[in-house]
Amino acid sequence: MTEPVLYAERGSSWWPVLWGPAFAVLGLGVEALTPGPVHLTTWLLIAGALAVTAAIWVYGRRRLVSVRLTPTELAQGREELAVSRITAVTDVGAPVGARVLGGSWTVPKGTGEVPLRIEADEVVLAWARNPEALTRALARLVEQ
Repeated sequence: MTEPVLYAERGSSWWPVLWGPAFAVLGLGVEALTPGPVHLTTWLLIAGALAVTAAIWVYGRRRLVSVRLTPTELAQGREELAVSRITAVTDVGAPVGARVLGGSWTVPKGTGEVPLRIEADEVVLAWARNPEALTRALARLVEQ
C-alpha cells in the first residue's frame, strides 16, 4: 500500500521538451517565407536534437530537484530522510556549513531553506520552492 503524499514538488514539468520543436517549426516557417531552398530534413534533425536535450534536462531536474513528503519519509532529490529522525522543525537556526539534504553543496536555485534538527542534535537543510508550506506539513508530523 502506498502512503499518502502530504507535500510534493516535481522539479520540472515536461513542457520544456516542446521548446526545441517549436523553435524548429518557427525556423522552418521563416525559411519557407524567404527565397531559396527549404531544408526540411535539417529542421527535423534540429527539432529532434533540441527535444532530446531538453528531455535529458527535465529528467535530471525531476530526479535531483523533486521533493516528496509522506507520513514516514521526506525525499529531497536523491536523499530520503525518515520523519522519525526529525526532532524539531520550528525555531531551528541554520548554522554555517549545515549539510544540505539531496546531495548538493547548496540548496537548489529558486528554493528556500528549511532547517531541521535531527537526532544527535544535528541541523540539516531541507529545501522547497514553498518553504513555508513544507515547514507546516513537517511540523504537523513532528509535533504529533
